Amino acid sequence: MAHTVSESLTDQFRELHAERLRTWDPEKLAKNIDRRARLVADFDPSKVVKAGDRVEPFELTDADGASLSLDQLLADGPAVLIFFRFAGCPACNLALPYYERQLWPQLTGTGASLVAISPHLPEQGLKDIRDRHGLSYTVASDRGNALGRRFGITFDRDLVPDGQPTPGWIGALTGTGTAEFPQPAVIIIDQDRTVRFADVSPDWLVRTEAPAILEALDRIERKVLS
Repeated sequence: MAHTVSESLTDQFRELHAERLRTWDPEKLAKNIDRRARLVADFDPSKVVKAGDRVEPFELTDADGASLSLDQLLADGPAVLIFFRFAGCPACNLALPYYERQLWPQLTGTGASLVAISPHLPEQGLKDIRDRHGLSYTVASDRGNALGRRFGITFDRDLVPDGQPTPGWIGALTGTGTAEFPQPAVIIIDQDRTVRFADVSPDWLVRTEAPAILEALDRIERKVLS
């Protein structure tokens, strides 16, 4: 099935980085680039979730505080999980509205569910990013990074300088007192609880484009119909 996607998330991230090159203090910019490079260098794809893995039941908490289970997400079709860091993350504030524009309209009526997941707690303002962009799909909290850890996608280094305590605002967002966040990831789970697509990026300025997600969902649909 052909899908029309009129914009590129990668291009938006290039523009964000170009703006930082123009406007940021050189020392701050160098630290940011170094952190991203080290996360990429340390990334071991063998340790993260992959297609074919089975997913055990889990529960999330939506932005309004209600419980959200895997069974609920899979009730009418596959579940598309989009992991992001926190509501104030600049790259996340480009990615989530991009998925609202380019992905969600093409999922409406298909039975597939879409949920953006962060360890950011509802009581610490998780719904801010949903309301800021008028997101129609679900935004949910992965309390204590439980699901992110299970998928092997969390990291806790390079958000703060070596040897320095975690800033209070970071630890408060997740309730863990640490700077542990998930790497950007899109994971698609079929109704039989099998992962059919997993794209994990150690670089927070590289994320999954909508066409790749739609193509993965088309493959699931073709499998069901065959």
